[in-house]
Amino acid sequence: MTKDFNDLGLEHKFAALGETEEIAGGLKIEGYASYFGELDRGGDIVVKGAYAKSLDALLAKGGQVKMLWQHDPTQPIGIWDEVREDARGLYVKGRILDEVAKGREAAALIAAGAIDGLSIGYRTVKATKDDKGQRLLKELELWEVSLVTFPMLPSARVGSKGETPDESDFLRELAEVFDDARRMLAPGD
Repeated sequence: MTKDFNDLGLEHKFAALGETEEIAGGLKIEGYASYFGELDRGGDIVVKGAYAKSLDALLAKGGQVKMLWQHDPTQPIGIWDEVREDARGLYVKGRILDEVAKGREAAALIAAGAIDGLSIGYRTVKATKDDKGQRLLKELELWEVSLVTFPMLPSARVGSKGETPDESDFLRELAEVFDDARRMLAPGD
């Protein structure tokens, strides 16, 4: 029996893709995969420093955060050249590889504006609840950052070098409908 990421306690959070640039052999992309202090649709808030131990541990082992397509571990589509925390959140910069069929597809969808989301796959190490019942994610074990269709953080949209222009009401409502449907269909909820 194959273990699914969910069987391992892996969770996902969504944000939007930032700047892109075509390069030889693929598409260069960058953006924020997570923002600190923002309430997401799941009722969670990532706290500054939540990724530090995980990123340090990966660096010490010579490992790297994987770039996947839609959280599918069988579909790596590129390489994250830079993954770091800064004052705003988790910044990522990498290359989608056009030698990979799904990478070519992802690059075409990004260029057309059909895909603009980033999502993190992680395991919660430490979390608490605030007085509003929102989960404060204080330490996360980061596994992967995926390109996705619907970002979890509505305010995080495609822009140049981290700008976050407003998204249309239609797309926000559509993303909420899909998020609600996913929650309703999730086992154990």
